[in-house]
Amino acid sequence: MITIRKPTRNIIPALLLSILLLMPAFAQTTEAAPLLKPGSENGDVWELQYRLKTLDFYTQPLDGKYGANTKTAVTRFQKEYGVPADGVTGAQTWRQLKKYTLNQSEMDVMARVIYSEARGEPYKGQVAVGAVVMNRIQSSEFPNDIRGVVFQKGAFTAVDDGQYWLPPNRTAYLAALDAVRGWDPTYESLYYFNPKTATSKWIWSRPQVLQIGNHIFAH
Repeated sequence: MITIRKPTRNIIPALLLSILLLMPAFAQTTEAAPLLKPGSENGDVWELQYRLKTLDFYTQPLDGKYGANTKTAVTRFQKEYGVPADGVTGAQTWRQLKKYTLNQSEMDVMARVIYSEARGEPYKGQVAVGAVVMNRIQSSEFPNDIRGVVFQKGAFTAVDDGQYWLPPNRTAYLAALDAVRGWDPTYESLYYFNPKTATSKWIWSRPQVLQIGNHIFAH
């Protein structure tokens, strides 16, 4: 069994944040991407580069062209995430990418849920909410994509009461990137709640890990 080590790249340069937030929208692919390899040139390659850039594997400008730099970045990702390192982006590599990274439109979803659920919390607490979302994506107990996780019935209060649609601020995007890059202050928690407002008896039964700000995080 291969154990995936989530990266701990939790320091986000301002330039990287600006690049990731100002990407054109044409590459926000949501369907299963085709086989990509050196010589490929399309929006799927753009999305691939975006995902790899959030983890610092790809450091060049995004151009939608599968050249030597993209192949090297893919190979590095494959080695770290337990995929045969051939530099070709096939089904297995895409599965891992979608499990451990987000594309641009999904990053917007992450920033919205962080802002609506945790604005006013310390920065670490905002990252922690994002980490719970990533942990759920990676868990077999929850949907395997961020929209499925965030919009699962009753999963997030801010979705139920409409606060999810508030425009997120820059800090929420920073926290989203940190969570995607592997900073998990919650130690793999799948749940969190505010002990001052929680009314569910079930949530109190979950094994508690720690408290950050107003939220208790639990397995």
